[in-house]
Amino acid sequence: MKRYLALLPLYFFLVINNTSAQKNGDTIINSFSDRIFPGKGYQQLGDIKWKFKTNGKIFSSPIAKNGVVFIGSEDGFLYAIEEKNGKEKWKFKANGAIHSSPSIYGNIIYFGSFDGYYYAVNTTTGKQIWKFETGGEHWYGEIGMWGMKPNDMLMDDLWDFYLSSPVVYKDGKAASVLFGSSDGNIYSVDVKKGSLNWKFKTDGPIHSTPVIDKNTLYIGSWDAKLYAIDCKTGKEKWRFVTEAKIGFKGIQSSVAVANGMVYFGARDPHFFALDSETGKLAWKYDAENSWILSSAVVVNNIVYVGTSDTYALLALDSKTGKELYRFRTSGYVYSTPAISGNTIYFGDFTGNFFSLDMLSLGKISNLISTDGRKKHAAKVLKNDKLDFTYASHNSDLSQYKENKKVMNEFYKLGPIVSSPYISNNTVYFGSADGYFYAVGL
Repeated sequence: MKRYLALLPLYFFLVINNTSAQKNGDTIINSFSDRIFPGKGYQQLGDIKWKFKTNGKIFSSPIAKNGVVFIGSEDGFLYAIEEKNGKEKWKFKANGAIHSSPSIYGNIIYFGSFDGYYYAVNTTTGKQIWKFETGGEHWYGEIGMWGMKPNDMLMDDLWDFYLSSPVVYKDGKAASVLFGSSDGNIYSVDVKKGSLNWKFKTDGPIHSTPVIDKNTLYIGSWDAKLYAIDCKTGKEKWRFVTEAKIGFKGIQSSVAVANGMVYFGARDPHFFALDSETGKLAWKYDAENSWILSSAVVVNNIVYVGTSDTYALLALDSKTGKELYRFRTSGYVYSTPAISGNTIYFGDFTGNFFSLDMLSLGKISNLISTDGRKKHAAKVLKNDKLDFTYASHNSDLSQYKENKKVMNEFYKLGPIVSSPYISNNTVYFGSADGYFYAVGL
């Protein structure tokens, strides 16, 4: 894809049970903390079981519990939907778009909104328990971003799709909710009351979702740094600095922690493996000028992660960073994969959703397409591939407004930046076409 300064975007994100909270029956299901689900062998995608229409784009990723699946939408609602039939159980209205993904603790679901609040809502009734006010939530922006015109205009980064998703940390009987904010802070608040425990200030907005491992919180910031923070005290353990160049700055992905290592991608554009205790670099992978907004999944010593401009799902050796293979799609891969058995599920920015056989070295797969892709691909795509210049119809891409027009063309395809969740032999994901899809396996 060609962009001005090459406009070059999570989630994401999602999870199964955190057994550390099982003692008193309060199950934790945290966004982006565990992307490996039960399953056997390779399972192709079946038919769409149902789809649920919201009135806004969906960038949030779903989560499910007790036969109900939850998803946020740009229309400002968090929806609770019956898994068996796609019928709405309840919906909760925030006063701003919901671009964060939810996490669950017991019978409480947590999420954030562009109205500047993070919410705790009862999973059964949809009633608010508390809300916590941050210093404000917004898209990342710069004046005259990347040299685009007009050079005195504050411009939203068109690829900053997500807000940070809250996750639950349990220490004995105490529990807290941890999340980042556009105000640059990492917050820890009481899980039941929403009162502040501590906050930690970074040098940029935080739209990455925290991941917790062994009492340490790992989170990236738009200041291009990855932080390791003590969950109990809010004190910094270490930080790792990625490069900050025009058009190549910031961390939007969440980390994966495995084998004593922390794995994550950045815009700079590289993928990194760090020692989880010290933050020391073990290796880094050159992503060929592709941002990495997708969060990684590690299984059997292989790292799986999506890329932007190379349109790929990568399989990397977790010990060395060597590329084992890549599976090419038709557009950017910002969706964080979900793995079940020998199958990887993920979407791309053209509205295709894939099931890939992990053992086939990228050779066996099938896909389904969003309604938007089926309707608009012939007009928006070039030879079935995303092409920024082609979609611009030779307009002046030095103008910010022209880049926004191209993005609006892409949105017609129903891009998938929502990360899939698997429950009851069904995979769930949202799309920028406003639909929430349930696909049988």
